[in-house]
Amino acid sequence: MAITKELKLTAPWLQFEATVDDWDDLGAAELQRILNHMHIIRAFEEEMLQLDVDGLVHGPLHVSIGQEGAIVAALSSLGSSDLVNGSHRGHHVFLAKCLSHVEPKSYDPGKDDTPQAINNLVYRTMAEIMGLSPGFCEGRGGSMHLRWDEAGVIGTNAIVGGGVPLANGAAWSLKRDGENHVAFTCFGDGSCHIGNVLESLNLAALYNLPICFLIENNQYAVSTTLAEEARETRMSSRGLSYGIPSFRVDGMNPIAVRKAAEHVIDLLRKGKGPAVLEVDVYRYFHHSGGLPGSAFGYRSKEEETAARARDPLDMLGRGLLERQWLFDEELETIKRNAAACVRAAANRLTEPTGGGKRKIVDSLWPDVSFRDQGLRGDMSEFDGIEFVELETYGGKTEEVKFVDFMAKAMVRRFETDERLFVLGEDVHKLRGGTNGATKGLPERWPNRCIPAPIAEHGFVGLCGGVAMVGKYRPIVELMYPDFALVAADQLFNQIAKARHMFGGKSPIPIVLRTKVALGRGYGSQHSMDPAGLFAMWPGWRIIAPSTPFDYVGLMNSALHCEDPVMVIEHVDLYNSNGIGTAQDYDYFIPIGKAKIVRSGGTFTVLSYLTMVDKAVRAAEQLGIDAEIIDLRSLDRGSLDWETIGASVRKTNHVVLLEQGPLTASYGAMVTDELQRRFFDYLDHPVQRIHGGEASPSVSKVLERSAFVGDEEIVLAFRKMLADKGTPLAAAS
Repeated sequence: MAITKELKLTAPWLQFEATVDDWDDLGAAELQRILNHMHIIRAFEEEMLQLDVDGLVHGPLHVSIGQEGAIVAALSSLGSSDLVNGSHRGHHVFLAKCLSHVEPKSYDPGKDDTPQAINNLVYRTMAEIMGLSPGFCEGRGGSMHLRWDEAGVIGTNAIVGGGVPLANGAAWSLKRDGENHVAFTCFGDGSCHIGNVLESLNLAALYNLPICFLIENNQYAVSTTLAEEARETRMSSRGLSYGIPSFRVDGMNPIAVRKAAEHVIDLLRKGKGPAVLEVDVYRYFHHSGGLPGSAFGYRSKEEETAARARDPLDMLGRGLLERQWLFDEELETIKRNAAACVRAAANRLTEPTGGGKRKIVDSLWPDVSFRDQGLRGDMSEFDGIEFVELETYGGKTEEVKFVDFMAKAMVRRFETDERLFVLGEDVHKLRGGTNGATKGLPERWPNRCIPAPIAEHGFVGLCGGVAMVGKYRPIVELMYPDFALVAADQLFNQIAKARHMFGGKSPIPIVLRTKVALGRGYGSQHSMDPAGLFAMWPGWRIIAPSTPFDYVGLMNSALHCEDPVMVIEHVDLYNSNGIGTAQDYDYFIPIGKAKIVRSGGTFTVLSYLTMVDKAVRAAEQLGIDAEIIDLRSLDRGSLDWETIGASVRKTNHVVLLEQGPLTASYGAMVTDELQRRFFDYLDHPVQRIHGGEASPSVSKVLERSAFVGDEEIVLAFRKMLADKGTPLAAAS
């Protein structure tokens, strides 16, 4: 018979409970401060519900009534330099952190009028939730996307669990700063089952990050009970499998939450993080809006009444009165001032229309011209930088191996910019990662060439969070671009949208390297050309260098850019030779500048990566006067319409050449734009050269038939000439 042995956990799992001594330890002044913040948030949420009833809140409204005590207590001892983010139910997280930031130290909430800094905070937060220009994100964020860098709130998030990887990035930045600051990421029980969160737990433990995963366990994901979501309903258990110290506490008891949070923060500041803190709370209302859950039949009125009997505001207020640390008139002052502060904010944002109704003040709506502002930066970071091209470069050049030149250039950037780091799968081994691009980095900068487990959601999001904080510059490597679909939430919902969503002012400096592996037998799930996918998201800039010289100049610009930049490489280029500089790796080529690699007048060919050289060979083989343009910058905001337009007006015929399949195609977007911009100059519709409809197969024969090669380009060029009425003689 087999023998069994009990396995021990590598991390503690503890329940925190408050004692009478904990009240004395915190003291009257601190507990009054906590109570005041709770009342401000409660009054704020109640007013938001009324504004919603009045039709003045556009979109969903997820209030935190019932849960605000736990969040205020947990965040009350953080400083402005500690960083926090939250989920879609995040008003209380935002306000709790910001109240601590703006509140004057001398303020006595039981005696003094509400400080103007708090009035302004409430006003701007309410404006943001209502979609108005005085808001922190100028109305773009609304209820679910609240950010104020100055107060240390890096953003609340509408995607369940979507902000957790970003918070890891914030914690990574704080750890590298070495100043003992910490990060909190606040999310609900429903987030505990999603890959974003689980991958983030592992990465936080692996990298020993100073982050607290604060789980607000309110027992329901919309209407689904916790028991219907998981067998183990104590969500703090999730941390234990990753070796993370984990703690549970009654979230309706602010004293217990504060003491548990103090313990967690002490661990983090001592470098013993991360930690999980689960607070058991109760959401008084339905998932969205002001009706109780019982109105929808998924919980009983008796359950709701029992939860309200444990209200954290009442509990803390009674305790302060009993100890005579607060008197009735002071408690009434706190409540009255909180209500007045919130009411004043609402009155500034609305005006009466008669019959007890009100409407939003018209002048507070954002101007529609603001719609697209901040999709991407204005590139002012390049002011004063001199750009070069190979033809104008005055230094010594020589023939180089593409991938070796890439690696040497990256070493040079690490020497000159200590903010840079690389993170990805296997980047630290195999003599430069799977392709050789990181050769020379791990030996000299082992803490800046960081291996990641197979967790694209987690490590892409972590790098996105670093970029959002803005102090360091991540270079994240996706081994194959198809893996972008694994990390799609972080790449497209988070990183691509962040600058615009949070008001258009916050840079997101991140570089994503990936490669096209068409023709190498990797099949349907490792062969994508990602240009078409990423071009759908205007937050991303896309560069695709086709020569060693261009690669270094464009990569230098990518690493200097304040926007997210994807750098597409091609496996066929890695071991090719081309012209590069002898010693200089410090030059720049502008993002947004195409290059005419072959002048001509018969028709214009637009292409990128390996297709550029193939187009040149085909034109020379056929002896035709084609003008071939290497686009180099592929995103909609960076396409060089000046160069393209001049060529179109000269040739009146355009071919869009790409290697990949018809589906998920980059060419479809560019073709549409070409025909709308230059319709009057085109003698024929824009022609496209592309692969088959299906993704490439593994079979060498089937794979070759799926993408574009020399033969297909020659045939297409011949057809183009025939369509013009100038056919070439048949090949002999």
